[in-house]
Formats: sequence, C-alpha cells, structure tokens
Amino acid sequence: MLEISQKDILDSLHRDNPWWAQNYTPRSTEYRLKRAQFAPFAKLVLDWNVRRSAILMGPRRVGKTVMLRQLIDWVLSAGFPGTNILFVSVDTPLYSGMPLERLLSFFAEQTGHDPKQRRLVIFDEIQYLKDWEVHLKVLTDQRPNTRFIASGSAAAALKLKSQESGAGRFTDFFLPPLTFAEFLAFRQCEDKLIEENRNAQKITYTAKDINALNTEFIHYLNFGGYPEAVLNKSIQSDVKRFLGRDIIDKVLLRDLPSLYGIQDIQELNRLFTKIAYHSGREVSLDKLAQSSGIVKNTITKYLDYLEAAFLIVRVRRVDDTGKTFKRMRSFKVYLTNPSMRSALFAPVQDGDEHMGAMAETAVFSQWFHADVLSNIHFAQWKKGRSTFEVDLVKVDSAELRPSWACEVKWSDHYAGNRARELKGLIEIAKKNSDIEMPVSATTKTMACETSIDGINIQHFPCALYCYQIGKEIAAFDGLGGFQFS
Repeated sequence: MLEISQKDILDSLHRDNPWWAQNYTPRSTEYRLKRAQFAPFAKLVLDWNVRRSAILMGPRRVGKTVMLRQLIDWVLSAGFPGTNILFVSVDTPLYSGMPLERLLSFFAEQTGHDPKQRRLVIFDEIQYLKDWEVHLKVLTDQRPNTRFIASGSAAAALKLKSQESGAGRFTDFFLPPLTFAEFLAFRQCEDKLIEENRNAQKITYTAKDINALNTEFIHYLNFGGYPEAVLNKSIQSDVKRFLGRDIIDKVLLRDLPSLYGIQDIQELNRLFTKIAYHSGREVSLDKLAQSSGIVKNTITKYLDYLEAAFLIVRVRRVDDTGKTFKRMRSFKVYLTNPSMRSALFAPVQDGDEHMGAMAETAVFSQWFHADVLSNIHFAQWKKGRSTFEVDLVKVDSAELRPSWACEVKWSDHYAGNRARELKGLIEIAKKNSDIEMPVSATTKTMACETSIDGINIQHFPCALYCYQIGKEIAAFDGLGGFQFS
C-alpha cells in the first residue's frame, strides 16, 4: 500500500496554521461579523481553571468554522503565541485515519513550543475520525494545559458520542441558526429599523418602520438562518439550489444514513419533506403512518434521527394547567429554521397561505437558542364541548404550571376589540389568574394592549417579537479584559 508522504502532511499543517510564521498578522477585519454566541464560547474554551474539552456542534452552514477562525484571530490579537495554536480539519484526506496524538506530535516538532505550556488545539470536522471521543478524552486527561475544541457538522453524532464517552470531560456548546436580531445586525439595518428604549426596569424595543421591518422579516424566513446566505446575494436568489442541496440533502443523504445505518433514504426524505411543508402543525403518529405508509415504530425512529440532526423539534402538548399527557399521541413539529422550507419548496411571500405557519415557526425558532426550550409547549384542552388551543406556553419547571403564554398571528385582526376571539389565551389566563400570568398575541403591524374580562393581553408585531426574543436570549456581552493566565 502506498503511504502518504510526511512532507505533504507537514505542508498541509503549515498551510492551515499560517500563524506559526513569525511575520503573521491577525486578520482583524476579515471576520468582522461575529455570532452572538462568540463571547460565551470564547469564555468557555479559555477558562483554564476547568479541565474540559469543548464540543462545538450545530447544523450545517451556521458558521462553526468561521467562529473558530475568529477565536484564533482574537487570541492572537490578545497576545497568545501563534506557535501554541493548532487547527486541523480532520476531514482532509491527508489526515485520513491519523491518530490525534500523532497530529499533536507534528505540532510540537514543527513549532518547537513546550507542550507543557498553555495551548489551543482545534479539531474541525472531527466526526470523520473513528472513535474520536475515546482519543479526545485521553488527551484531555493527559494534557491539562491544552484546551481542545472539537467541532463538526454531523451534530447528531457529536452529541451522542460526547454524552456517552465524554461525561465529565466534554462540554457541549451549541451554535444554532441566526436569530432575527442577528440577521438584522448582519444586514446592517438594525439601527435603522429598531428603536431601543431603556428604563430602570428593562429594555424594550419599538419598530421605527414596521413595514420595512416586516420586509426584512420575510427575507429572514426565506434565507435568514444562515450567515453565508445573508451575506451572499447569489445564494439569496437561488435558495433552493444552494441551501437545499448543501445543507438538507447532505444531512438526509449522507450524515444520517452513515450514522444510523438507515437503509431507505427516500422514505426518510419523504417524511421530512411532509413535516417541513406543514411546519408548526399538530401531527400524530397515527396520521403520519396513514399518510406516509410508514409503520409507527419506524416513524418514531426517523423523528428521533431528524431531531438529533437539529432539523426539527417536537413540542409536547399540555393542558390549561400546564400538565403534560402521559402518552404523546399528538405533538407539534417545527423546523428549527424556517429558511429550510424555502430551500425545499419556494420562498414565502406576504399573503401566502403558509405565512402564518412560517411566522409561528420563526417565533419558536428564536426559543431554540435558549436553555428553556424544553419548558416550551403548546396547549390544547377541552371545556364542555369547546376545544381551546394556545401556540406557546412556558411551564415553570419548579411550580409545574404555566408562567406565560403567547398566541402567534400574522394579522392585525385579533388586536383591539377582536381580541375576544383569542379564546384559548383568555381561558388559560383565567385558569391561572392567581399568579397573574402574562399573556400576549402577535400581530402584523399593531402594538397595543387590550383588556378582555379582566385579562390584559399585550399585542406586538410578530417581527418585533422575534427580534426581542433573540435579543434577550443571546449573550451579547463583550469579553472585556479576559486574561489567558
């Protein structure tokens, strides 16, 4: 068998690590736009008091590799020696099957640094190395002064193996698609469209031009989850070609089959397509089985796979007291990013029949960035002959009862006197009146407050509501005077 030349391997390492050269200058402006998660991620991986490796995971094309490059440039600018930084893209054919230990040996030999010094080592696309989690755990234990970061697009595999083999040694960090707030920042129109209002209690936001904000919101629905699409007009003009093939097809046709040994890829693809088309709708295993011809046990497995790959999220049903049902006969399924629907079908436009469902998907996807996601449900219950529903209900994990509720609408119809038609929202507020549970409903353009039977309902434009959620959840704090020693 022909062996790969060591010279070729070393040449590749030098190309990927230009900061080993003495005359290297950090690219302070090349990666100017940073994700909101950059600051907390940097603080996590540069905490030398905790001996753990970070596993950076997330869907394809959300900016993981760019954020790693930004981290390198940032630490270099702060004085960290370039000879103590290693970046390796493990999917490079030259490194195929190469143990991580050998790559570290090449690193030390080529730069001449002391391996006992503090080092930053990044293994990108690590899922392409068999048993990576075992090797990384050993390295984490043996090298307390080296901070290891592993990342990859096959998020399902990373999460599974990180939890199974890296307990106590790995810390998972999830990088989700862009929030609407990040989208506006990347588009450099945030200040033009949003007015920030500060007082002693909290920060609130108003729209300077709600029609212009709604135009940007529809752009967000169509391509706004992916940084590359936001910055590249060619991708925006043909979302289906660039995003559909590069993101969804690779996950469905390559990642999931290779990870889970799925045999009938077309069957999985048909199920996902059906779910994506009806994002935000309530479904049941029985109805999915009838419409798809797939047995329920197989559907359950497929849903598990799609959720592990961060393509969908299942949302459990609760009643008006916040109690879940023993058997999850019906549930809602959301795309984790509304842009995926455009990549599969066609861009949504204002007035389309799917606009309401996509607006609801967008609102829910903002919560996908938050730790409270597991406490967000939809409510449905019966009272007499009537059935009531509420789109979003947060259940307090300590009290086990609703703490707030929101009905998502892309219409001004339900604001003002017509708010009485929001029957589910009013009923759940009455049921929990002893805690004065805040309730809200989104609109298309109106911002107001209405009172129905003693229940105050806050109305916000849907686009502004999405912006505020993303702004509150994401950590926009800077790194300040963070130290490496």
